[in-house]
Amino acid sequence: MPSTSTLKVPRRLVIAIGGNATHPESISGTSDEQKDIAKKTADALLPLAMLDKTELIITHGNGPVVGKILMRQQLASYRIPPMTLDICVAHSQGGIAYLLMQAIENALREHDNPRHVACLLTQVEVDEKDPAFANPTKFVGPFFDEEQAKKVGAEFGWTMKQDSNRGWRHVVPSPTPTHICDISLIEALSKRGTIVIAGGGGGIPVIRGPKGVRHGIEAVIDKDLTTQHLANTLGIDTIMLLTAVPKIAVQYGTPQQKNLDRVTLSELKRYRAEGHFPAGSMGPKIDAAIRFIENGGKRVVIARLDEAVAALKGETGTHILPD
Repeated sequence: MPSTSTLKVPRRLVIAIGGNATHPESISGTSDEQKDIAKKTADALLPLAMLDKTELIITHGNGPVVGKILMRQQLASYRIPPMTLDICVAHSQGGIAYLLMQAIENALREHDNPRHVACLLTQVEVDEKDPAFANPTKFVGPFFDEEQAKKVGAEFGWTMKQDSNRGWRHVVPSPTPTHICDISLIEALSKRGTIVIAGGGGGIPVIRGPKGVRHGIEAVIDKDLTTQHLANTLGIDTIMLLTAVPKIAVQYGTPQQKNLDRVTLSELKRYRAEGHFPAGSMGPKIDAAIRFIENGGKRVVIARLDEAVAALKGETGTHILPD
């Protein structure tokens, strides 16, 4: 297994930014706060964006934002008819991508770099028979204590579950992505040098009927699985999953916690089988990493957003590699 100290920035790269990285728990969610977070994200990614010969595709989560959209709808439902969840995902996808697109382009212009950033509203097909629809696991929206969660769940008809001992949150179905619609457009734009923001919030979930007719379905696809599917389909061999923690860990939150610097596919699968990665938090990232390597990927980097460049160079983060 190669040492991470010898790793270089790849020519083609997909970066996934976690929903909690674009909308951390520490903010209330004002427009100014979100613009400030977008600027910090742009500054963290600027060294990569400045590499004009690097094909760069960015995906992002939407859990906190789409959950707040749902909450606003419920609170205003006596005046305004609520939207279905797929439309809420589209709203969050466009809003988050707008802030990121503007912030990254502004950062580039400050350095006299003319590179463009584009956002593609992305539909992602899922199977309407996916078992995820019967077992919601995707956390969205704010945290509640147990008593608040019971009241909110009863009032709005929501399923509430505990999120890694941090509190209770609303959970929605999270089916596996099967096809990224118009992926050829993502590839074409990235090859011409445009930084592409696509698959936001895992993509707008749709099902495909006869003659290719598509219809939205209520769910939130995990953005890490969409990132994995996108990269494997395009033959990109490195993905970065940026989140709120510096590295993945086993025995997380206990005195025996052990951060992982480098881990092989077989080691990671063993840790997963031992139950170290909860389904609602780190689990989807681990599943995405395993699928990516099994389908021909060469490296997965999991790291903090503000350490993205250092992690890509092998100086920090967790690096998941084939055996």
